[in-house]
Amino acid sequence: MTPRRLRIVRLTNFVTPSSGGLSTALDELGRGYLAAGHEPVLVVPGDTGSDRHTPQGRVITLPGPALPGTGGYRVLADRGRLRELLEELAPDRLEVSDRTTLRWTGEWARRARVPAVMVSHETAEGVLRTWGVPAAAAARTADRLNRRSAWAYARVVCTTEWAEREFLRVGARNVVRAPLGVDLLRCRPGRRSTATRSRYAGGADVLLLLCSRLSVEKRPGTALDALAELRARGVRAALVVAGDGPLRGALERRARARSLPVRFLGHVPDRETVADLQAAADLCLAPGPAESFGLAALEALACGTPVVASAASALSEVMGDAGAAALDTPAAFADAVTDLLRRPEAQRRAAARARAGLFGWDRAVAAFLSAHDAAPVPETPRRDMTGVPVTGTPVDGVPGAGAGPGVAA
Repeated sequence: MTPRRLRIVRLTNFVTPSSGGLSTALDELGRGYLAAGHEPVLVVPGDTGSDRHTPQGRVITLPGPALPGTGGYRVLADRGRLRELLEELAPDRLEVSDRTTLRWTGEWARRARVPAVMVSHETAEGVLRTWGVPAAAAARTADRLNRRSAWAYARVVCTTEWAEREFLRVGARNVVRAPLGVDLLRCRPGRRSTATRSRYAGGADVLLLLCSRLSVEKRPGTALDALAELRARGVRAALVVAGDGPLRGALERRARARSLPVRFLGHVPDRETVADLQAAADLCLAPGPAESFGLAALEALACGTPVVASAASALSEVMGDAGAAALDTPAAFADAVTDLLRRPEAQRRAAARARAGLFGWDRAVAAFLSAHDAAPVPETPRRDMTGVPVTGTPVDGVPGAGAGPGVAA
């Protein structure tokens, strides 16, 4: 049977214009679905409504309230409007990247007989613990949440074995694994520039980089504490922070109070600039203990830059021997930095790139499409109303993009 074109509607919360890993994953997967001949439609919350065609497919923004204290995260809170939109879109597949406020969509999909998957981008237990919930209570709460999520959706997609464990712990039998990926052309060792490194290092011997949202669950303060520990040991290190979030002001004050050589760049929207930074750094820090994959860290590896990551996260699985895992203490992170720097530079950078080479986006897209039981659709020429093949650029540069129903602001 010839595979047919599927409309894959994707829902997500907790994204902002300055979001990093999740936005990258959504964009790359959408492009991949489109290239495979399917019709991806992404629905996100925003301050106003819109409906547009993009290189990752159609993106619909519904007005959603901002969550206080999260640095601009918004949610799709109007269930009635979202339900109407889902019925209007009539998806062939549903993909949901939020197991909390959007879990009800799994039941909607079940009633509508639409195969639905939930993508686990972070572990529930890990996030709860980073927010200060005691370990035992975090585990119990996560188990209840994950049991309900596994029941609500036909499949649960986990990006690593590490992320999969919390679902297997509650007996879920519908879990599949699909890794994320990295752009191996954009992120490459050849971007390394001594001029860029000198500009950001400011005379330091070691240039460290943190690419992260500056929020509680990412533990960005660990990077500053590790820098202070290294300098106390006599290591002339400097830190560049690419990212924004609700903790930025507090982190800047902490750096000034301790006279630490930290440069805060805020959100860096240009991916080429980010890749230049990742290639220029000597090491990248990834202190978030709840990371279930770590896209920014994988991008650094692709640029030839080793990573020091929290041992509590999934990054040990992703990095292999191309990085180092550390306990969540300044001393442990400083030790890991020192150990990595003892390796010959050419050797450690080659190992980082080789590891990243296992994670191309083509592999990731294929795994996600498999989770949807969606095979690539053979390419067929577009034809006009008389049946004559059409050449030229499709609407808005997106193959098969039509006007579609609008969304009121």
